[in-house]
Amino acid sequence: MNPLKLIFKEIAHRKVNAVLSLLAITIAVGGAIIFHTAFAGSLQRTKRIQRDMGQNLRIVSKDTDLAHFWDEGFSETTFPENWVQSFTNINDTINYSHLSAVLKWKIKWRGSPAMIYGLAPREVAPPGRKKPIMITPVKRGTVQFGKTLAAIHGVKRDETVTVEGGQFEIARVLSEKGSGAEIRIYMHLADAQAVLKRKGEINEIQALDCYCADETQDTLALLREQLGPILPEAQVFRMQDMAEAREKQRRDIEWTFSTLMPAIVVFSGIVVGMLAFVNTRARRQEIGILRALGKGSGSVAALFLGKALLLGVAGAVCGFALGTGLLFGWGPELLKISPKLISWDLNNLKWALLLAPVFAALASFIPAMLAVTQDPADTLRHD
Repeated sequence: MNPLKLIFKEIAHRKVNAVLSLLAITIAVGGAIIFHTAFAGSLQRTKRIQRDMGQNLRIVSKDTDLAHFWDEGFSETTFPENWVQSFTNINDTINYSHLSAVLKWKIKWRGSPAMIYGLAPREVAPPGRKKPIMITPVKRGTVQFGKTLAAIHGVKRDETVTVEGGQFEIARVLSEKGSGAEIRIYMHLADAQAVLKRKGEINEIQALDCYCADETQDTLALLREQLGPILPEAQVFRMQDMAEAREKQRRDIEWTFSTLMPAIVVFSGIVVGMLAFVNTRARRQEIGILRALGKGSGSVAALFLGKALLLGVAGAVCGFALGTGLLFGWGPELLKISPKLISWDLNNLKWALLLAPVFAALASFIPAMLAVTQDPADTLRHD
């Protein structure tokens, strides 16, 4: 008889076993698709949150009055803007990324304390560290107001205001931050330099420290060691609370998805393997008859592994449909996944069709080998 027909007859004869195996594979594939998409969504949210948190390294001149720096939030000692370019000509790997030139200065605006916050329009990337920018650039001739400062003076978007003698249009009033950003006036670095009469000068380089895989490594000591040859006239400080929050968030996401996803796959594999074993045990006499009729080990193995491969293909299609369907239904609400990340992605189906049959065959391998090695005489002895 044609092996494929025999496989279909086997599935039809053991419907419950086949359905349960198909369900296990479907759950494994659907779960993988859901977790993969949820992981991508979590990374996207984390990047957005971390972008809003800002960089956690502050590089200032060694001549900075640190008492004033920590009390007022800015350094009165400026240095050339081109210092930040020193990070672009490095041969060694360093733990700095997302470097931004900044000029900050406390002023009085309409009688209220305010902080001019001049931002360079683009970040500087050391070799091999080019990444999507974290900062939100400010266009020339415009400003962005902290919520509290705007509320105190009743200014709104699209109004024209005067800041230190310069005329600017309010491009945006920021949402509430609950920090010093409430009284900031963000502007293009060149505009800040012009109104503060500090052309070509900045007083801070902000950066992000890169993750260090060695947990025993004192990353701040490493950052300071790396800074010395690049900018001997500068010193670096790390916003420890912010750094720890970033690291905790990253580790939590990695642990969740690296633990739960394998658990689902392993559990599904165990279920498929147990069902294959039960099926093998239940069909000992039939296998014995096949062997007695001259069917070789390859034919018997093909029956069980062929069934696993066929169920794997069906499970891949069903799992793809189930996982994607659940994402469309519950992803945005329950898992907080951006709708932009949810689609009938044929790449997911391709990988499912490649991996699910292999997964099913591997789970069924030991029961199949047990079937192949059965002695027909022992199997039929009591018949």
